[in-house]
Amino acid sequence: MITTTKHTQLFLEQIAKILDITEAQYNQVVQRYTAVSNHLAQEDSELSRFQPDIKPQGSFLYGTMIRPIFETDELDVDLVCRLKGKMDSWAQLHLKQAVGDRIKENADYDRMLDDEGDRCWTLVYSGAFHLDILPAIVGQEHYTLFEKSYAGLAGTQVEALAIRMTDRNRINYKWDPNTQHWPKSNPFGYAKWLKDRASLAFLKGVILSENVEPLPGYTQDKEPLIRIVQILKRHRDIMFGEDDCEKPISIIITTLAAKAYNKETDILQGLLNVLEGMENHIEDRYSIEHQKQIKWIANPVNPVEENFADRWPSEPKKQIKFYDWLEKAKEDFGQIQHMNLSEAYEYLKEILGTRTVNEALKELGLDTIIKESKKPVNYSSTLLAVPHRQRPIWPEYNRFQCRVYAHYKIPIKNKRVSITGSTIVPKSCFIYFTAATNVPKPSEVYWQVVNNGEEAKNNKCLRGNIFHAGTMGAGGLKYKDKSAFTGLHWIECFIVKNGVCVARSSEFFVNIQ
Repeated sequence: MITTTKHTQLFLEQIAKILDITEAQYNQVVQRYTAVSNHLAQEDSELSRFQPDIKPQGSFLYGTMIRPIFETDELDVDLVCRLKGKMDSWAQLHLKQAVGDRIKENADYDRMLDDEGDRCWTLVYSGAFHLDILPAIVGQEHYTLFEKSYAGLAGTQVEALAIRMTDRNRINYKWDPNTQHWPKSNPFGYAKWLKDRASLAFLKGVILSENVEPLPGYTQDKEPLIRIVQILKRHRDIMFGEDDCEKPISIIITTLAAKAYNKETDILQGLLNVLEGMENHIEDRYSIEHQKQIKWIANPVNPVEENFADRWPSEPKKQIKFYDWLEKAKEDFGQIQHMNLSEAYEYLKEILGTRTVNEALKELGLDTIIKESKKPVNYSSTLLAVPHRQRPIWPEYNRFQCRVYAHYKIPIKNKRVSITGSTIVPKSCFIYFTAATNVPKPSEVYWQVVNNGEEAKNNKCLRGNIFHAGTMGAGGLKYKDKSAFTGLHWIECFIVKNGVCVARSSEFFVNIQ
């Protein structure tokens, strides 16, 4: 018999799998960037002499990419355009222009090309993903090492996997042809390091034999560390919403998680241990540039020169927000370990998202042991992606909790009935919603009602706008509405302080028949 705690562990593991991109998305990305690579290398291309190709870097390479919170959002895929050499006179500017000019020679790519970035050219595949293509120079040994296994690479060989890239913010961007003075990065060496940290080969009795050449093929069988990183990234996304300015960057989360990981096979226990150990791998180093001690998160394949937290000294809010996120993650997942499955289901919806949690529950077939009142009713994975649902109108920083409760009153009898997941609410009655939150006062309250039925659609009465509660304090935490149209609808509550959303409820579903 599986214990309740074991059910919760299995549930969390399945959530991580649901967070992953699908095989169809994976294959489509590979197909598209391969086509761009082939275009760059065609014989009629001026770049062909430099044997250009395109390889993934970042989360797509590491296997830590996650689906967007909203299904209508695009995946962000980072790529490296590797060239084996260049014209002697080319500075970073000329290399980047040469790659961009070749991309533009294809009419479709020219139309899809976004504004030039500081480092990359971006191709936008509307509604699916966008490809950030980083022009870079690599050496001959770089290609040779791609044929070797991860396990066989020595430290000096990992260094040889480094690339020299373009960055128009560098002072020598326009005039310096010496690639040794260009910005350096090592995404493939980092991938080797992460693979080593994630490997459970010593437990399985096998030897790492994968080539450095990335992407051996799509797989749903990923190491616990990779799943832990995916869960942490989604927790961050829910906490910060669409605010990309100050939320902790993925490379910091991935690096600290990998350094703190101790080869745990249980994802929940590994997650808790990682969160406890991440801070231990943030160093204090004296910076000559800043004339003071700063936080240093070392790139494991370039620990002396590269600090992943290099923006923290000039943008101190980033440092503050990272530690805030870390403390909240510790608190949130620390509570999960003491919950039964039904309690964990309600809590995980708030910190990892309703869509993901409901899909995981259905996939495992564990909905049979969730209390009837907790089950999602008539739920589908596409339900929350309706176009008339307004996006949040403030930056999000969901440090606090918010949960919605509701009841309706039967007309004439004036009888109160609590609304749960299995409740069928009749038409033409009043519904009373109450939000419970731990946000300190004062604050502002906003609500969003989304109706999704055919009756509302046919009557041109679809709703989805966010609106102000109109009253402060407890008054704003209560909202009254009428059940006018049949269908599965939902309501959310947003608590706002100083123009920032600091708490957001999960979707509370109301089934009207």
